[in-house]
Amino acid sequence: MEHDLIASIKANPKFAELVHKKTSLGWTLSIIMLFIYYGFILLIAFNPQFLGTPVSEGSTMTIGIPVGVGVILSAFVLTGFYVKRANSEFDDLTRQVVEETRK
Repeated sequence: MEHDLIASIKANPKFAELVHKKTSLGWTLSIIMLFIYYGFILLIAFNPQFLGTPVSEGSTMTIGIPVGVGVILSAFVLTGFYVKRANSEFDDLTRQVVEETRK
């Protein structure tokens, strides 16, 4: 009985669409986040003078501080983007799959 239910869900085209969209979005956001993190690390490794440059003349704050904060904020933004899509589009598809499976 349970195998029939699993097979029914796997055969549903909306389930395949859901899996494809979630996987694509997850990989895309992961690559973006890795690019940001490794870009920051590469900047530290190969051009630390840039990060040590004051934001403005006479300022004690360096460019590295807003760049580091930007790296952290980018993680929040990307996570928020994923959650928004998951709570709207992915939940709707999941609901449709469940309803069609119950029929």
